[in-house]
Amino acid sequence: MSFAVDIAAMTLAMPTALFPEAAQLRFGGGVGLLYSAIAIGSVAAGLFSGWIGRVRRQGRALAIAVTTWAAAIALAGTVHHLLAATALLAAAGAADLVSAVYRETILQTYAPDAMRGRLQGVFTVVVAGGPRLGDLRAGAMASATGLGVAWTGSSLLCMIVVIVGALLVRPFWRYTVTPAQPPSPPTRPEAAHQP
Repeated sequence: MSFAVDIAAMTLAMPTALFPEAAQLRFGGGVGLLYSAIAIGSVAAGLFSGWIGRVRRQGRALAIAVTTWAAAIALAGTVHHLLAATALLAAAGAADLVSAVYRETILQTYAPDAMRGRLQGVFTVVVAGGPRLGDLRAGAMASATGLGVAWTGSSLLCMIVVIVGALLVRPFWRYTVTPAQPPSPPTRPEAAHQP
């Protein structure tokens, strides 16, 4: 499920292929800000990410983070002011960082040792391939339906897919991590009693 929600986020709500058209039609330029906004949001979220480790219901938190990503992307596709779009894309980047932390944490803690390497390979394919599939989807969809549907409509679909999927896969929705217990101090053998 952690892979599935990431694929949904990247294929249905990744708008980068649409930035040049949006910059030209809506903002009169500023494509550089659009391209950098998601990364700026991720860096900013990383600076204040200490709270992430205290969340125990990580399946639910991951679903909420991806839904927040898609909602911010959808809203960014509706505005006609460059700074508003940049701020919303930065918010999406912050949500993406949170989802990335939970995806990696779930993979590293839940996967059995014998499967972890293979699953890490799948994770790499998902992370590298998802955005490219999103670019393909966005470009093809914009050609067929226009900028608004390709950007905002598809992002709203992502929200629905993630929420429904998370609720249907109950073990994912209820997935909770237990805090690591500090190691107990080593026991010292009792001193032999001298007669």
